[in-house]
Amino acid sequence: MSRLEGLRVLVTGAAGGMGRSHCERLADEGASVIALDVVQAKSELEETAQAVRERGGVAVTGVADIRDFEDLAAVVADCVAEVGGLDVVVANAGVYDTPGPSWTVDPAVWNRSLDVNLTGAWHTVKACVPHFGDGGSVVLVSSTAGIKGIAGASHYSAAKHAVVGLARTLANELGAEGIRVNSVHPGSVRTPMIINERVFANLCPDIENPTEADAAAVLSARNLLPVPWVDPVDVSNAVLFLASAESRYMTGCQLVVDAGLTQKV
Repeated sequence: MSRLEGLRVLVTGAAGGMGRSHCERLADEGASVIALDVVQAKSELEETAQAVRERGGVAVTGVADIRDFEDLAAVVADCVAEVGGLDVVVANAGVYDTPGPSWTVDPAVWNRSLDVNLTGAWHTVKACVPHFGDGGSVVLVSSTAGIKGIAGASHYSAAKHAVVGLARTLANELGAEGIRVNSVHPGSVRTPMIINERVFANLCPDIENPTEADAAAVLSARNLLPVPWVDPVDVSNAVLFLASAESRYMTGCQLVVDAGLTQKV
């Protein structure tokens, strides 16, 4: 039997990147998928749903901004009703805006990072918990920036550290209901959040027009394993483990997928 057979899973930020990978991987293991993202990503969201269906899975899509709780809660309720319940929530949606020293961060960038990465995760859990039945699993996608400080990313690191506090608190609050809450901490992942000219320039300030290969060399030097980044599916496999009964007695934990980034001295 597949590891998630009969389970209903909701994933935010599902239109691309890690979110799409989570949807595909969970569908591979038998889950019915509720895929949520913002209206601007509606066409990509439908591509995610199609990828799930091509795997033989059930896919329902919903358009909502996780910063708007009332809108999100209404969309979640409609989608959960369509699939007949909810067993797993993956709060994956996130943003990584313009990097720079803490004292130079624009207030709008700071606020957007906290609104999406932290408040959005809280909204997601708040909207979903009332729909759980007998137990369940919540997976909050944080970052290695939620474990160690990252120079030039105070807005992102502050939000992702706070996600850990949220996960630990929720684990204490929801444990008696049989609901487990854990966080996943990716390092650099080969998605458009990393593979873009802005990040390349930030990683390689002494190189004019740095390439992906230049950025890869810098990132490889940061890891214990000789790779610059992990693939989205590597993170999805961690999400799958925390969603499944294989982790049935794990709650309040941080699962790191970073090629050794946080452990390198």
